[in-house]
Amino acid sequence: MEYCGAYSDIKDAGCVCYIWPCYDLGETVSLKVEKLEVFLKTKTIDNVFIKVSVALNIQVKRDELYKAFYKLENRDRQLSSYAKDCMRSAICAMTLDDAYAGKEEISTYMTTHLQDTFNSFGYSIMSVLVTEITPDDRVMSAMNEINSSKRMKEAAVQRAEGEKIIKVKQAEAEAESMHLSGIGVARQRRAIMDGLKESIVAFNEGVSGSSSKDVMDLLILNQYFDTLDHIGSGAGVKTVFLPSGKSGMKEEMMIADSVR
Repeated sequence: MEYCGAYSDIKDAGCVCYIWPCYDLGETVSLKVEKLEVFLKTKTIDNVFIKVSVALNIQVKRDELYKAFYKLENRDRQLSSYAKDCMRSAICAMTLDDAYAGKEEISTYMTTHLQDTFNSFGYSIMSVLVTEITPDDRVMSAMNEINSSKRMKEAAVQRAEGEKIIKVKQAEAEAESMHLSGIGVARQRRAIMDGLKESIVAFNEGVSGSSSKDVMDLLILNQYFDTLDHIGSGAGVKTVFLPSGKSGMKEEMMIADSVR
């Protein structure tokens, strides 16, 4: 209530009797929790410009209605100036990543530093919500590129690890195969030696006057002809025969081409 243009009294909601024109009804003040939205473009400590949106839930203090109504000429604009200054102080000490991860810290900082100021104007801060943090479009593109490169690097590492495992397994398989092949060759040679031994014994028993050297020469000659037959039966084989005897060393080299 105002008397001749000056503050007189505060009346609660309901029917009010007053003498006009000496008394006049001023404006009404809501005691509900109201939202004050603040938008700010500022710079982080790592020199990245971001847009920050903050919502302050404020309420008029019932016992300080006079301050809330008469102290501020433009409530939203004046309180927003204090909020922006506090936001700038909080965010300028953070990096971009810290600002994204530290919304709770920003809210706590603003509530702590603005509460006394708002109380002096008859308002109480119920909560501060950081609703949005948006960096510049080029910064967002760079962040996406960094994230994409990091993921590609991880994929390349995983792919290399997979190829490494495959090669190791292949090497182990080849080593095992060669080991088994060596065992087979050893067994084959042992079997050949056993067969030669039996052949020499049988030949000595069947042919009188033969020596072990005669038998070995015969077996080597037989293997020699088997080798020639095996070489000659291959497709597209080109073979060079070099004489091994003393008389053959003086002769010219014989070249035979065998193609099937």
